[in-house]
Amino acid sequence: MRKLTYLGHSAFFIEKDWHGILIDPFITGNPMANFDYKKKRITHIIVTHAHLDHLGDAIAISKHSGAVIVAVFELANYCMEKGAKAIGVNIGGKLKFDWGTVRFLPAVHSSSNPDLPYGGLAASVLFDIEGTTIYHAGDTSLMSDFSLIGEIYNPYYALLPVGGYYTMDIEEAAIAAKMLFAMEIIPIHYNTFPNIKADIHKFSDLIESQGQKCLPLKVNEYVEL
Repeated sequence: MRKLTYLGHSAFFIEKDWHGILIDPFITGNPMANFDYKKKRITHIIVTHAHLDHLGDAIAISKHSGAVIVAVFELANYCMEKGAKAIGVNIGGKLKFDWGTVRFLPAVHSSSNPDLPYGGLAASVLFDIEGTTIYHAGDTSLMSDFSLIGEIYNPYYALLPVGGYYTMDIEEAAIAAKMLFAMEIIPIHYNTFPNIKADIHKFSDLIESQGQKCLPLKVNEYVEL
């Protein structure tokens, strides 16, 4: 079975065959998360940027499991300095793995943490798993790049931040969804903390009015890919 499980905030776990791929694994300190990585087979960790609510437990998980972190060059180097396994890429880079491909694409956001003043560029990430395309927007504002990403890659699933304050809000995320031409939209980066509280029912109505499907997943809920 291939499935995409929501872990809360912006974190996801993709399972395909014997592979386990974590995305932005903010587990420790995440009031929404209920995920024991020590009981899972994890082979790869994809990190969109260096902020601690996205880098999260990536280094600890890599050191425990041997999973490879894939991140923008500067962030990957930081992870390696901390003892993790990592591959450094940059915006536009595409990597091929046994389970599929991952391409790093633009996001409009900052990228740093207290130990790493500059973490390289923030990224969004496009996955292709046997023809199923999943676009994780990371943290970003509304940007014109969504139109190009939609035109060229036409992702089936779009995982979009909707909480406002640090990212685009529900109205802007609905515009982004339309620009991406995605069939199913999964909202992320909302309701974890008070300043990113969002009316997800309103967002769902906006998405449905555009002829797209909204999937506001609960923590540990999954979709089959």
